[in-house]
Amino acid sequence: MFITFLSDFGLKDDFVGTCHGVMKRIAPDAQIIDVTHGIPPTAVLQGAMVLANTIGYMPVGVHLAVVDPGVGGPRRAVVLRDHDGRLYVGPDNGLLLRAASKAGIDVAHEIVNPAYALETISRTFHGRDLFSPAAAHLARGVAIEQLGPPLDPETLIALDLPEPAVSNGVLLASLLYVDSFGNIALNLTRDDVEQLGIVSGTRVELELAGERYYAVMARTFADARPGDVILYEDSYRNMSVAISRGSAARMLHATPGQTLKIVPLV
Repeated sequence: MFITFLSDFGLKDDFVGTCHGVMKRIAPDAQIIDVTHGIPPTAVLQGAMVLANTIGYMPVGVHLAVVDPGVGGPRRAVVLRDHDGRLYVGPDNGLLLRAASKAGIDVAHEIVNPAYALETISRTFHGRDLFSPAAAHLARGVAIEQLGPPLDPETLIALDLPEPAVSNGVLLASLLYVDSFGNIALNLTRDDVEQLGIVSGTRVELELAGERYYAVMARTFADARPGDVILYEDSYRNMSVAISRGSAARMLHATPGQTLKIVPLV
């Protein structure tokens, strides 16, 4: 059985290795795939987007995700099963829902059975003490029903993902997250930009926080000169802003949650 693991723990501390150790002690034959531990601290939306983007490339198994700014608070610990048989383990803060909803959620349960947690549960490290043991026990074949009572999937916390808007020929987008290359992911698809006639080669004006920048719609980074700002469709079929051989986030002083105005130039 495979366990995939995504978190905001980073790799400088012992958090990821300790979680691996806990899982391997319970399920020594499980194969653990680290999707990423580079989600920025507490960035639940970015974690949810990355999990949803990558889930289709992962083997069916147990999918552990921990970006948990509410650890120790009233938020629930949950396990979800989708119609493909994938199991999602993590906090009920919207992190799991987008990925699990791709195939449709079959059932949801709260994780409360102490038989499938460590003997002592820290108030600040549920990734080690609660989520990792639950994931490992599921990988060994423990039934989802054994972890705790059922939940109505409609009661699961959903993230408020902003929708793009068009106003007077201007496309209003939201900055979702920035990757390690400085590329800026937007809440847009190619259909959104094409409705304003923005296709490969179209020049556009970008306005962010009162500053304006010129960019071009491009198919690949190779279509632009070094230093050019480009609008492009990324590998998950979402629109992003980048700079050829540079950091768009640094140049544009971009922060997730900001509004980006995109205007096609004639």
